[in-house]
Amino acid sequence: MATADVRKRIWGWYFFDWASQPYATLLVTFIFAPYMKELLNDGAQAQTAWGFGVGLAGIVIAVLAPVLGAMADTSGNRRTWIWIFSVMYVLGASGLWFANPDSFNLVFVMTSFAVGMIGMEFATIFTNSMLPDLGSRDEVGRISGNGWAFGYVGGLIALVIVLALFADNAITGKTFLGLDPAFGLDAGTREGTRFVGPLTAIWYAVFMIPFFAFVRDPKPVRAPDGATSSALKDLARTLRGLPKHPSLAAYLASSMLYRDALNGMYVFGGIYAAGVLDWSVQQTGVFGLLAIVSGALFAWLGGRLDVRFGPKPVIVMSIIVLIGASMLTVTISRTSVMLVPVPEGSTLPDKAFMFVGVLIGAAGGVLQSASRTMLVRQANPARMTEAFGLYALAGKATSFLAPMLIAAATLMTGSQQIGVTPLIVLFIAGLFLIGFVQKDGDPAKWSNAS
Repeated sequence: MATADVRKRIWGWYFFDWASQPYATLLVTFIFAPYMKELLNDGAQAQTAWGFGVGLAGIVIAVLAPVLGAMADTSGNRRTWIWIFSVMYVLGASGLWFANPDSFNLVFVMTSFAVGMIGMEFATIFTNSMLPDLGSRDEVGRISGNGWAFGYVGGLIALVIVLALFADNAITGKTFLGLDPAFGLDAGTREGTRFVGPLTAIWYAVFMIPFFAFVRDPKPVRAPDGATSSALKDLARTLRGLPKHPSLAAYLASSMLYRDALNGMYVFGGIYAAGVLDWSVQQTGVFGLLAIVSGALFAWLGGRLDVRFGPKPVIVMSIIVLIGASMLTVTISRTSVMLVPVPEGSTLPDKAFMFVGVLIGAAGGVLQSASRTMLVRQANPARMTEAFGLYALAGKATSFLAPMLIAAATLMTGSQQIGVTPLIVLFIAGLFLIGFVQKDGDPAKWSNAS
């Protein structure tokens, strides 16, 4: 039975997911991304710009994530790093307020978005690495699943608030409830929709208070001399030692591909719906509500399936569902569903894509939760922050390529549908590689690693 102090630490840790989820929900996928399509007034152009912008941010994350993780393992004080990257999160999200249709600066807006995204990803590395400190090996699956579910609920509430009170329709200027944007925001310059950036920043700042109040870092606070040099040497040794741990290496490679594809679905889902189906920001928001509800429910369920069956079979089934969702996505357009023509004005394409959103939310939530606990089973317990740095590298090393490949394919073909087909290949490759992963990690002892 967990003590009151342990329960407070766990709940404080949950609040990071609650605080940070709106960046993905409101900015990456369901509100700001489709608003970018409205600003650029062309779905293919918006998908191209979005892909290159996210891809460049991914390069920064891929290069720095394992180094920062290694430094944190050596010097400790992960809370300080989380503070630093939280500031980036807040500043980047706030900068999206300046996406004014009358004076739109694509470079500034995408730079702000990238700064916030980098802050979110790096803060996640350090909070993820605290997971093993919160419970036993058998408990971390449930804790991880509950954290994802709690985060989804936070994203859901934030999305409801934005749709009901702020996000203004480009034609009517009203919110989803038919109201003028709150606080007297000017719908004529889309202030209601642009407020999603500052709101995301405020949400994060407020709800990170429980995290910093209750989560303590057992690592030493003061860095010893030569900590950075030692961290980099340890990182190089870890990379050289990966071939001696084939299960971990296969898992990192598999997760690199399937999480890349899943990230692509999240990043491009809103722009795809806005461009291919001509959905408004509000319609895409409703799509988000369905995806988040299914994500929260199945992340909670997935945590229990993880405890009962282990993370590997949960990951396999999630990937299979996402392959099906990807195939369905590329066959949906305004005029056809699964390549079958539909009458003009039919709502079947809208319903079909809403169903895709439910599948993505459900399988995506389960997959991300199970992936965290799978890494705990694969990694060296003494180098857990570094392992999550490598995990972030694995998740981002090709994730910057996927958005860029989608952007390039969209640019070359002028088709958003053809542009997202690389996701199918990535999911299939990830499914193949997961077959080489041992459910409980490598039999070799980490203490013998060189």
